[in-house]
Amino acid sequence: MARNARNIALSTSIIVFVLSIVLWVDFDPSTAAFQFVEKAGWVKIGGLRSTIIWGSMASPCSSCLLSTLLTVLCVAASWVSVHTQVKEYMVAFLVLETLMVGMFARFDFIVFYVFFEGVLIPMFLIIGVWGGPRRVYAAFQVLPLHACSALC
Repeated sequence: MARNARNIALSTSIIVFVLSIVLWVDFDPSTAAFQFVEKAGWVKIGGLRSTIIWGSMASPCSSCLLSTLLTVLCVAASWVSVHTQVKEYMVAFLVLETLMVGMFARFDFIVFYVFFEGVLIPMFLIIGVWGGPRRVYAAFQVLPLHACSALC
């Protein structure tokens, strides 16, 4: 069971990383126009639309590329170090990756903020359940710091 979870998480994160490389290679930094625009009208609050955009700058593309690379590295690095609740750990990392990519690829501020705050949930679980000796203390330290930075 643990081996399957590791294999699925690693292969999924590698596929997402390869897709982010494709987007990064196809990104044209010489134009100021938005690229790779995908609009969906599934958010019906106050006329908002969920828009996925790689902006006119290369930073969203680079941030997604870095996030997907770090996910592959984290899943590979935890291959032998995580022995308990492996399936839950791998699911938490894939959810974290999904939320990070969603956060960097969003154009609407409110949808970005939802993804930004959503990143806290799997991060809190990863730190609190699979962290080091003072993992519970460290997990609760993430929340006040993040709440303060979000308000400032």
